[in-house]
Amino acid sequence: MKFSISREALLKPLNLVAGVVERRQTLPILSNVMLVLDGDQLSITGTDLEVELVGRVGLDAGPGAAGEITVPARKLADICKSLQDGSEIEISVDGDRVIVRSGRSRFTLSSLPASDFPNVEEGPGSQHFRVKQGDLKRLIDRTSFAMAQQDVRYYLNGMLWEVTAGQLRLVATDGHRLAMCTLKGDIQTGDGTQVILPRKGVIELARLLMNENDDVEVVIGSNHIRATTKEFTFTSKLVDGKFPEYERVLPRSSSKLVFGSRDELRQAFSRAAILSNEKYRGVRLLLSDGNLKIVANNPEQEEAEETVAVDYQGEELEIGFNVSYLLDVLGVLTGEKVKLSMSDANSSALLEESEDGDSLYVVMPMRL
Repeated sequence: MKFSISREALLKPLNLVAGVVERRQTLPILSNVMLVLDGDQLSITGTDLEVELVGRVGLDAGPGAAGEITVPARKLADICKSLQDGSEIEISVDGDRVIVRSGRSRFTLSSLPASDFPNVEEGPGSQHFRVKQGDLKRLIDRTSFAMAQQDVRYYLNGMLWEVTAGQLRLVATDGHRLAMCTLKGDIQTGDGTQVILPRKGVIELARLLMNENDDVEVVIGSNHIRATTKEFTFTSKLVDGKFPEYERVLPRSSSKLVFGSRDELRQAFSRAAILSNEKYRGVRLLLSDGNLKIVANNPEQEEAEETVAVDYQGEELEIGFNVSYLLDVLGVLTGEKVKLSMSDANSSALLEESEDGDSLYVVMPMRL
């Protein structure tokens, strides 16, 4: 195996693939990436047994000597980063060593046989559809912040993908708040399906969706999901669990509707959050005709008070929330106005864009 490639052409897919590779591995080969050369097409594969990523790049200098080998991911990436812009890199195999040359630099890396490199199993997919990368990235960006991080309810440490005829819906919840975004489109499907993509898979896939006008092809199987573009193929195992029935937590009959400027509310919550309790992050909302007062206290007896003009007529209401959850939602919404629907101090609030939005957010109240 021997080929030449420009530093920039190699570095882009290598950086993406190296992101999947865990730093501390039980199996030595999992800290390597697999290089496979076929004609003038080089593919670079990394995996942690849960998520697999294959990056593809064409060789400018024409076909090299075909072959396959694995090399340490971080070391190869660091070598490429340290070389000068515009430099040409030559990679060749000498026995069980890989030689990397560029200009007057020469590096000898250890390698392991490609035959030992594990493959993520790929069964046939039951669902198959294409969407624009920009649309899918928007769905992920609008919901991923609500995923749980290390919850014992392991099915919450991921994101629900629900595919039904004509729409793709992504839902995430950590038990305290819920985020949901729906994409209507030309999605042909037989029976609807629900699968849970693990947290790492969600984060890695979002990193890959860089060309917003290009398509991404998605295949969902019984135990894996695969996303393919011209530059990469991403495969992730699915979480084997049942996601909560999210429709049941959406507030149905909210008697108090508040409309306000998203930007003004976000700034007011940000300022009030400075003096909230660092552990619980609670703020009190006091709602009255035309006004929303935000009050934050902390154990040092300090207090912040903000008043924002809102469009609201009705009974007064006092309710507590974790201010971080509200700021997360206001950070991903894009409309000028935001709609807040509430019924009483013990019920969840529903946040959405006041115009026809495709996203819904539910935030549980706090006792303060």
